[in-house]
Amino acid sequence: MYIRQIVFAVVLLGALVWFGPATAEDGFPAAEWERVAPAELGWSETELAQARFFSDQIHSSAVVIVQHGKVVAEWGNTTKPMELASIRKSLLSALIGIAVSDHLIKLDSTLGELGIDDNPPGLTGIEKSATVRELLEARSGVYHAALYETPDMAKMRPPRGSHPPGTFWYYNNWDFNVLGTIYEHATGTDIFEALDQKIAKPIGMQDYRQQDGSYVRGEASIHPAYAIRMSARDLARFGLLYLHKGNWAGHQIVPREWVEESTRSYSKAVFGMGYGYLWWIGFLGGDVAPTVTLPEGSFMAQGAGGQYALVVPALDLVVVHRVDRDAPYVEPSFRNMARLFWLILKADGYNPGPDASLAAATGERPRGETLAANFKGKTISFGPKLKNGPLSMRFEPDGRMTYPHWDESFGPATGTWAVAGDKLCILISAARRRCYIPVLNGEQIELFDELGVMQIAGVALPQ
Repeated sequence: MYIRQIVFAVVLLGALVWFGPATAEDGFPAAEWERVAPAELGWSETELAQARFFSDQIHSSAVVIVQHGKVVAEWGNTTKPMELASIRKSLLSALIGIAVSDHLIKLDSTLGELGIDDNPPGLTGIEKSATVRELLEARSGVYHAALYETPDMAKMRPPRGSHPPGTFWYYNNWDFNVLGTIYEHATGTDIFEALDQKIAKPIGMQDYRQQDGSYVRGEASIHPAYAIRMSARDLARFGLLYLHKGNWAGHQIVPREWVEESTRSYSKAVFGMGYGYLWWIGFLGGDVAPTVTLPEGSFMAQGAGGQYALVVPALDLVVVHRVDRDAPYVEPSFRNMARLFWLILKADGYNPGPDASLAAATGERPRGETLAANFKGKTISFGPKLKNGPLSMRFEPDGRMTYPHWDESFGPATGTWAVAGDKLCILISAARRRCYIPVLNGEQIELFDELGVMQIAGVALPQ
């Protein structure tokens, strides 16, 4: 009897240790995040300050940097629940992974088997053969009108029936919204309650509440979008959950196999990034100009307006960037976000690739008439690794822009050009004027934006 009591006590003690509150020493925050001086983890305070300065320049609302389960740096309003935009999709991916593990959803079930249709004109038989897996990969081939998509997304949507299921990647809000419908039908739980019960509470989110979710409904489709608001510090917890492959202080919240499967690339998406199950793999490639080189295995959730949750397993690092869209805001470009990540990784002592900044550029910086003379009649080729590359643009002597080889996803193949001081300005339309600071090095031409970030690295073609 005495031995049995000892065994019971040991088992109970082990359970208390296993299921006890998380600590930063375990690589997880407790009820509050633990903060650490960056220098203690080998970060450069000077370079981190440069990252913060650049973040201010691109009008970030909140940034949280977490390493080894501790906050290395943070600034802005990290506690306000802000609109997540498309980061909602990565959250849904986690919920679907749990439902797949619970045998409530099968990845190879077809839309037809699940009874999925939409407003007239409804789905064709071929479209109904698309699977849940193909929706997760954004490869369904269903190009029905969708809710909560931008005008650019609607404009770029392929024609109905143009690609059979599984054959073509297109960032498709119809796929993402229908996954929400499938999840709710399969589980009998709405997304916002499920997020609260299955993820937010188990990992100790401090600010998320079910009422921070709302449905976006409209005439375009019967499948609503599921908009979600979340604070930067809570989103950092979600990123940390995925950094630990779905495990939180000994509890497997999201199946490990699902995390690994969903953060693996199945398609080459825009700008050289990969796409998994509602997660982006890697980051903007250097097809047009150098950006940032992330360690192998990095992935991120990303949303319009400047919402990012970058997970870097090789450095045990999570970086969250938020822009508050409740007020007028400026959306940072992909290249400016790449620059911010470059500065953060550099501050951590990692080599993130070439310094693609104006401060590091070498070469001639012509001005005024000299600058105009350098570009008049010149054709610049750039992006040899692009899908349709290399592209080229020609600066006609009469001030027109022509495009001998172009991809209109980069903008209309029309416009004019002019010189203003040390800037080369391209007018695409009445509302779109882009000015660059050129640096010339022989036939090499680099164009930098007003923040000193390289936008184009090209070469002048023989006239």
